[in-house]
Amino acid sequence: GIGIREVLLTSGCPGTEAKCIVRVEECRGPVDCGWGTPISEGLACVKMPCIYIPPENRFKYVWKMLILNKTAYILPNDSAIMEVCRDTHSVTFQCETQENGNIIASVKYTVYAKTEMQTKKSRRTETGQSRRTTTDAILVFCLATGIIVTVGVIFAMIFMILHW
Repeated sequence: GIGIREVLLTSGCPGTEAKCIVRVEECRGPVDCGWGTPISEGLACVKMPCIYIPPENRFKYVWKMLILNKTAYILPNDSAIMEVCRDTHSVTFQCETQENGNIIASVKYTVYAKTEMQTKKSRRTETGQSRRTTTDAILVFCLATGIIVTVGVIFAMIFMILHW
């Protein structure tokens, strides 16, 4: 296949991360290139690209909605990039890149539900808030120490000039 894939680790990641990238590698063998990363991702919508190399129009793109224990639903979208808005439940999409009727690459995306994204965002905000407070305290300490040292140096210089 063409393109790249991210090799993810799902346990043993640093901090509280549930998944972390181990490495990014080029897909050369099988057409199933794994899971992709959206181009843009907001609380409302997600933009997902198929795997392709320029020129984009040399390929045909088949987007599918994957449903657990059922046949995949083929979507009418045939472009290299698809934008979907979040629903009340998570949905997995797959894009097959085809050339001359053969599948040469395939990539999957999970679009999380609005509620899951809000939960993740609030968790990120909570952990970010505690980090921000610690960082602010360190910055205030450094600033105060710098001011005290500067004032001390100025007084020392004045003292040396007066007694010279």
